[in-house]
Order: sequence, then structure tokens, then C-alpha cells
Amino acid sequence: MTLDQALAFGIIGVTILLFIWGRLSYELVALSALLAGVVTGIIPADKAFEGFADDVVVIVAAALLVSAAVSRSGAVETAMRPVLPYLRSARTQVPALVAAVMVSSIFTKNIGALAIFMPVALQLARRTGSSPSSLLMPMAFASLTGGLITMIGTSPNILVSRVREEVTGQPFGMFDYTPVGLGICAFALAFLAFGWRLLPHGRKSAASMDAAFTMDDYTAEARVPPDSPQIGRTVAELEALGEGRVTVTTIIRERFRRYAPTPQWKLQAEDVLLLEGEPEDLERILARARLRLAGERDPGANGPAEEVSVIEGVVTGDSSLIGRSIAQSALRDRFGVSLLAVSRSGQRISQRLKAVRFRAGDVLILKGAGNDLPETLGTLGVLPLTERDIALGQRRRSYVPVAVLAVAMAAVAFHLAPVGIVFFAASVVLLLLRSLSMREAYDAIEWPVLILLGALIPVSEAIRTTGGSDLIAGWLSGMVQALPPIGALALMMILAMAVTPFLNNAATVLMLGPIAASLAQRLGLNPDPFLMAVAIGAACDFLTPIGHQCNTLVMGPGGYRFGDYWRLGLPLSIVVILVGIPLIAVVWPTGGG
Repeated sequence: MTLDQALAFGIIGVTILLFIWGRLSYELVALSALLAGVVTGIIPADKAFEGFADDVVVIVAAALLVSAAVSRSGAVETAMRPVLPYLRSARTQVPALVAAVMVSSIFTKNIGALAIFMPVALQLARRTGSSPSSLLMPMAFASLTGGLITMIGTSPNILVSRVREEVTGQPFGMFDYTPVGLGICAFALAFLAFGWRLLPHGRKSAASMDAAFTMDDYTAEARVPPDSPQIGRTVAELEALGEGRVTVTTIIRERFRRYAPTPQWKLQAEDVLLLEGEPEDLERILARARLRLAGERDPGANGPAEEVSVIEGVVTGDSSLIGRSIAQSALRDRFGVSLLAVSRSGQRISQRLKAVRFRAGDVLILKGAGNDLPETLGTLGVLPLTERDIALGQRRRSYVPVAVLAVAMAAVAFHLAPVGIVFFAASVVLLLLRSLSMREAYDAIEWPVLILLGALIPVSEAIRTTGGSDLIAGWLSGMVQALPPIGALALMMILAMAVTPFLNNAATVLMLGPIAASLAQRLGLNPDPFLMAVAIGAACDFLTPIGHQCNTLVMGPGGYRFGDYWRLGLPLSIVVILVGIPLIAVVWPTGGG
């Protein structure tokens, strides 16, 4: 072992120990490893920052942005809506939700796919009495397996494609992962459809910040526009679009006539409705019924659309709004702020919002220019409740992100442009079409992951350039000489599965990918199946709540404990190994190549 190899292994070893220790953030550990590599000389100074310019960083960032746009579009939830009434117990809910998350993960990042369906699962659990603990972990695992089907579904696939390009000169294509990924998903779906019974039932979810800020229902004022499909339909039919969670408390007709409607009351064009419900439910019914909030300007009224934010805030005791109405406060004219909804504890609001006189303790949903809104709230004496993400009044073009994603996938499939260019272009188009605001785009990108990738790419490259990958591959080849090629494949997948719960899956691929390729070359075998085995092993992290964000995301809402993940995760890992290894051997033969 040379000095450079020893330094490279030492840096990697300390990096892994710091990852496992967990006291420092992953990105800080990665940046420290990069600095150590430059100081020791194993990473040339002029190549230290090449990782941040690598195509894989652009692809991951763009995939996150496109995924966020699809998630916010509501198109996936709309597609699921006809099925939901038939899902009355966990026995039917688990297979349906698992399949939906798997399909969604094919086209979006797995964390985005899970985020789309978690609210659906929690609503189903509340409505039918199912335990969230029976639903959420299977969905998290489904998002990880679904991501195996395409290159953009999960970061390990993107990174393995890069490693293959370095080894063979040709990256994996968008759908090269599909045959193996589909087979694994089919068996995973069959297992999870009954395996959820291994999980504890009846666990209470951990208290969330949303619970701390739970208010009485909000009152929003909406108008029935002349082109609304609700004209001529009843109040009961309208409330059904909100799944029974929104109530039409008052109808104002001919400007001044106020009615308390019955369920059979028929709606007319230009009716003004006072709706009562939670912000998420109000947003849902507004989008489905094509109603217009009273506090929103007509599109194009002010020329080019400006970037806006929607925020929830409470009127403080010294606020200048107390005792004044919207008109008296000149919220829109003086401050550029629109009132979308009001919640007043213990009291139902039956008058138009423009006539409501504010009181201390009122909780408001306000919409205004993103850059100016914080200062405006301070001036008005409104304390923002920043822990809740409110979407009311920020409706999206429902199918534009899906269409843009479909075009991008087709462009990659037909090799019209490199993957990085295609998804960069898709991101720019979505921003130009305002499917996402710039603020939302920045929020959607997982900056710690990008920093980790940019910093670790040169470190992993140093392992290869110093000959460290070949050295480890030599040790491993000695261990697997007596094994058939399929045994060596299984060893690489199991090794990746064992490492990734304690490291970031991207770090696992960056470290094991070059080693797997070198091992295959030493054995005189095709490196492709070995790279596929590393990708699947790194992506299938089912054993702990800390190895992947999807597992962490469901821990609180599902009421899970650390040891619960083994109950379902260990048998599922065995299924993936038993199914994945033969499939890889068939689709990507190990014979020399």
C-alpha cells in the first residue's frame, strides 16, 4: 500500500466514522473530507471543486425541482380520487397506496412521491379508523423500490450511471434500470400487501408542529365565476368535493342578500360563498370547483405576475388592524397584501371578509409579494406562524408539470440530448411557466445533498486515482474466487445494503461503485451487473429510520420506533436480494464484456 493510498483510505475511514457518529452534518463531514484531501495532496488543488460542476449534481437538483412541481400540481391526487371511496380498511388501503407510490416514484424523486401520498394516507386513516402505522412504512419502502425503475427515481441510479461512464465511456440510459426494477417492484408489492401485518398497530403519531398551531376552522370568501362547473349544482354536491371537511355556511346573492343554505340549495353564477374549513381542505375544494377567492386578483390584472408568498399569522394585541376592516386598513392598496381567510376562535364568521373588523388573536392567511411580506407583517403587528406551509391561494396549472416531465422523459429515452441538459431545460421551462416560484424552487432543492455530492465526488475519485479501488477489489477478488459470479454479485449487493443504513446512499455509491467495477474487471466479468447490484443495494435501505429521508419522514406520523424498521425491512431486504440477483444476472449477464 502506497502513502497516497493510505491517506485516501484514512480520509474515507474517518469520514465513515463521522457519518456513523452523527454529531456533525453530512455535508460538513463531506466538506472536511474534501479539504483533507486537498491538504494531503491526494486531490489536486485545480480539481478540488470539479465535483460541484459534475453533471450528476445538476441532474439531482433538476430532478428534485421537477418532482416538486409535479407534487404541487395536484395531478397525482386527482388521479387517485376515484379509488379512495373503495379503500375502507388497511387490507385494501396498503396495496393501493403502495402501488400508487411506486408508480409515482418512477417519474419523480422517491421523497417527492412519498410526500404526495402521505396526506392522502393520513386522511384515509382518520376517515376509516385505520392505523397510520400500518400504512406509512410500507409506503416509504414502496417509494424506495419504485425509484429503482428509472434513472431519475433515486440518486444511486444517477450516480451509478456516472461511475459506468467513467469505467466504460458510456453511462446507463434512462430505462436501463427498468427490467430489474419492475421485477423487484412486483415482488415488493406482493410482499408489502400482506407484510404490513408485521408492523405494530394502533401506535399514536408523534405530536407535530401542525398540532400545536391547530386553530378553529378558517372562513374564506369565494365567488362562483360564470364558467364554474358548479353552476346549477347543489351545496351538498359542492361540499362533497371537499370530502365533507368544508362547509358552506353562508351564500350572499345580489350583493346584499344573505342566506343560510340547505344542502339542496342550487348555486348560481356570481354567488359569493363563505366556506369554513382547514386551509388544505379549502384549497382542495377551490381547485376542484374552480371557485375564485375574494382576496385574489384576477390573473393578469396587474400585468406580469410577481412572485408571491402565502403566510399564516396571528393579530397581536398592539396591531394597527384591531377594530378596523380590510377597507379601513387599506391592506391591498397601502401594503400590497390580500386577505384570503380568517380564523376566530370560538366564533363563526357570517359576514363578508371585507366587512370583518379584526380582533386580537384572529389568525389570518395573507398573500403578498414574497420579498416584502415579512416587513409588512411587522408593520401591521401580525406575528407569522412560520411552522405551517400554507398553499391556499397558490394554485398551480395542474397538468403542465406532468406534461413537461413526459416530454423530458421522452427526450432522454430517444437520446435527443444528455440527461443533464434535458432536466435542466425542464426545470427552466417549469419556472418560466410559473409552475413553481423561484422561492419554491430553492426550497425544493436539497442543498445538503448537493453539497455532499459535490464534495465527495473528488474524494471518491481520489480512491480510484491512487489505486485504492483496485487494491480493495484485489482483496475482495481473493475472497470470492471460490464463488460463482452470481455469488460475487450477491456479496456486492449485501455489502451495499449493510453500509447504506449508516451512510448517505449517495456516499455508499460513490465509495462502492468504483470498487465494484474494479472487482468485476479483476474477475474478468462485465462491470454492469456489479454496478447494478450496488445501485439496488444502496437504494434499498429498509433497516433503519436514519439511512434515508423517506424512512425518517414517516417515523413521527407513524409513531414508529427505531426497532420497528427491522420487522418489515429485513424480510423485504431478503426479497430484494432473492429476486434482484437472478434478475440482474439475466438482464446483465456477468460473462466477460
